[in-house]
Amino acid sequence: MYLAGSKTRQDEGGSAVHASSDSKGVGRRAAGVGSTAIALGVVSLLTDLSSEMVTAVLPLYLVVGLGMSPLAFGFLDGLYNGVTAFVRLLGGHVADRWSRHKLVAGIGYGLSAVCKPFLLLSGASTTALSATLAVDRIGKGIRTAPRDALISLSVDDAHQGRAFGVHRAMDTAGALLGPLAAFALLWMMTDAFDAVFMVSFCVATLGVLVLIAFVPGAKTAPAGAPRPTLRETLGILAEPRFRRLLIAATILGLVTVGDGFLYLGLQERLQLDAAFFPLLPLGSALVYLALAVPMGRLADRIGRRLPFLLGNLALVGAYSTLLLPFEGPVLLVLLLALLGVFYAATDGVLMALAGPGIPRERRAGGLALLQTGQATGRLFAAVLFGAAWTLWGVTAAFAVAAALLLAVVAVAAVLIRPESGAAPAQAGDA
Repeated sequence: MYLAGSKTRQDEGGSAVHASSDSKGVGRRAAGVGSTAIALGVVSLLTDLSSEMVTAVLPLYLVVGLGMSPLAFGFLDGLYNGVTAFVRLLGGHVADRWSRHKLVAGIGYGLSAVCKPFLLLSGASTTALSATLAVDRIGKGIRTAPRDALISLSVDDAHQGRAFGVHRAMDTAGALLGPLAAFALLWMMTDAFDAVFMVSFCVATLGVLVLIAFVPGAKTAPAGAPRPTLRETLGILAEPRFRRLLIAATILGLVTVGDGFLYLGLQERLQLDAAFFPLLPLGSALVYLALAVPMGRLADRIGRRLPFLLGNLALVGAYSTLLLPFEGPVLLVLLLALLGVFYAATDGVLMALAGPGIPRERRAGGLALLQTGQATGRLFAAVLFGAAWTLWGVTAAFAVAAALLLAVVAVAAVLIRPESGAAPAQAGDA
């Protein structure tokens, strides 16, 4: 870590790396987060509105509508959330290699948009659904690291947490609106899954158009600058601090149960009507929206390690609520609130924790490595939890998941070393 405003720093290998504050106008924009983060926030708002419309109804559509078992749903959920692991690194490296972060991100957003109608056309075919979900997640995998690199490179190190917090808050606003839109469609029309998928496609397309029109498209590396090879990108693994963070994120992903399972557990415990199922993500999204920016600013001030670890403990609490004798509104509010705290304290904070330690010319590739480890863990977690639910039942499956996650958080606390000090906020930070 290094103080904001310094011109260079020495990386762990001893070579000089230009600080983020060298980028044009970054100091002036820091207190205001920057136009890049805001524009990408709008794109993410629309894209998340689209994707959460589908995510909100997908568990119900697959398990209740198509009659899939929890094990089959676990496979598809793992595919939906984990297939990105195999393309994140590619997207990040290509963005760095071409120095075209916007272009690569745009390709990813476009893929996710065009696959939405095929969810309807796939019918009950597991093969077709798997292929469609895979394309959607490939799009997400391609875009995520270049997008986060654009955000990270647009502000100085002292404001990484805040910039990601603002972006994630706007992203979460879309996550809040998506289930509402899905609920409205299901309320107005019986079994209106086709309408949900088509409206989702239209909103995702609008997000791509906003990206094209408003996100700056200039190259992120000066002309003639060396382009990193894949070996150089992977060379980031030689840095002990990054390697420990990657291991921690991967093993935490391996014991992170997908949201769909939590919502299905709530639906089973509370016997919710199917029409209300898409509203379950709203509670966690509201908490995430309220806490994303404050949590990012707090992480900038006190260091990002502690909020990240406490956020994972909140997820342990979310699992545990399904094991305790809570009923009705108490169970509903507590679980969704803890899930929202988990996302607010971990999602953008993890990127802010890693970003400043990665050289600018390899920023997208480095973040992609971290996201790849996390997504790989979650891929296996979904399949294993689906099998556990099928074999042991929902209560035993969540009991094991809570115990394992608690143990892994303790390991992560050892792996992630305390930062040398939180970067001081610049004058004018409001």
